[in-house]
Amino acid sequence: MDIALLAWGFLFSSIGLSFFMYGKSQKSLIPLSCGLVLMIYPYFVSNSTWMVVIGVVLSALPYFVRL
Repeated sequence: MDIALLAWGFLFSSIGLSFFMYGKSQKSLIPLSCGLVLMIYPYFVSNSTWMVVIGVVLSALPYFVRL
């Protein structure tokens, strides 16, 4: 386990928790689902480059997709 994986995982899980809480309070599906995925995916990704790429895409998704 690399320290970079832990740091990126913590960062994107924190962002995911914020999106999840926002989506739950606003009853919005996109931030809710992106937040849930952001909190879960660091357990399954073992490469720090892919973790950053996936995290940035999932973090930007609620901004570009508005339902």
